[in-house]
Amino acid sequence: MIYRINETHDTTLRSWVESANQPGCDFPVQNLPYGVFRRRGSIEGFRIGVAIGEQILDLRKAYAAGAFDDADDLTLAAIEATRAPTLNALMALGPEAWQALRLALSRLLRESAPAQVTLRQALLPQDEAEYSLPAKIGDYTDFYTSIHHATAVGRLFRPDAPLLPNYKWVPIGYHGRASSIGVSGQNVRRPTGQIKAPDQAAPVVAPSARLDFELEVGILIGGSNPLGEPVPIDKAESKIFGLCLLNDWSARDIQAWEYQPLGPFLSKNFATTLSPWVVTLEALTPFRTPWSRPADDPPPMPYLDSAATRSFAGLDIDLEVLIQTARMREAGEAPERLSRSNFRHSYWSVSQLITHHTLSGCNLQAGDLLGSGTQSGPTPAEAGSLLELSCGGRKPLALNNGEQRTFLEDGDTVVLRAWADKAGFTRIGFGEASGTIIEPYSASI
Repeated sequence: MIYRINETHDTTLRSWVESANQPGCDFPVQNLPYGVFRRRGSIEGFRIGVAIGEQILDLRKAYAAGAFDDADDLTLAAIEATRAPTLNALMALGPEAWQALRLALSRLLRESAPAQVTLRQALLPQDEAEYSLPAKIGDYTDFYTSIHHATAVGRLFRPDAPLLPNYKWVPIGYHGRASSIGVSGQNVRRPTGQIKAPDQAAPVVAPSARLDFELEVGILIGGSNPLGEPVPIDKAESKIFGLCLLNDWSARDIQAWEYQPLGPFLSKNFATTLSPWVVTLEALTPFRTPWSRPADDPPPMPYLDSAATRSFAGLDIDLEVLIQTARMREAGEAPERLSRSNFRHSYWSVSQLITHHTLSGCNLQAGDLLGSGTQSGPTPAEAGSLLELSCGGRKPLALNNGEQRTFLEDGDTVVLRAWADKAGFTRIGFGEASGTIIEPYSASI
């Protein structure tokens, strides 16, 4: 573990940005996540900011205002990296620089900070901003870390043997498509692909009728490892810049036909949605939990195991999925919760994902993205996909307004939210990752 509880986690800290002190706020001064934004509707260049309450601190303006004139060399290198239009340069600097900048920002945003008069001019309300992806994503790997999801989905297709024999030995993943990753608020066009029903002799080309969401956590890589050099388990967290929300949209009917023998392809490559704010691993330090697995399961292989991993590699992060249908939106009704789960249910930790990913010598780079896989919990109400919630489409979900859903319909907006909350510490949140389904491409193929 590279971080410890320190002054930035102090629950007595308050900010001169008043909205950051409100109970239940996602972005108190103990959080300070990074994102990339500009004023909505402007032609300004995108720039890096930090969420504080309902505001964004523009780091480029804060730098220009002289807020960091007295900073040490490490902090100065970090703040200079934030003058770029994405987080990649900052991510490449490593944990010491990230920690130095976080401490400096915490002190600048605290209630008694003398710089507040100057820095008020560097704020922009979040509801006046539009967002871009926080980093230029070079590669994207999606994992399958929830044994509850793997078992529930496997039971739909293989009732007698739902969990494949390799699951408890190896973190399963596939390489996704980086070019179709978008930021919260994106429109997701219903994909078209080959679909074959069980009673059909041949497949047809058609828009997906079984479009689904997947509730996931995104892991953004900072730093890199040389090609050919694996990352040991106790150094894996030094490669993690932070976490965000991730919706890995999935076309289940396309997936069912194409996934053998090489796994998902068109069923996943059409869109992935990220939340705009990246919560640093340091901010999540108070919410660490022990990592373990059932005693009768095989222990992890030595390269995936360590005393530190067992002691605190888990993360207690609440996760939820909500839906707002077109009818709900027209009636002014708020999104309705579909499920709630927790990241601590993961069968594999984020450090194990990194170590396994690099076991072959694969070189991760700053800005790479790992998806956790669908985060389902042990009960049906904690399922992270409609595939599970509707039992493969056999049991439609009844919504409060009388509508039903087995899979997503055009006009549906899916909202992912997450937060970490623990007695004795300040609650921190992740904001939202939302996306709206729109009609399929209409031109002939």
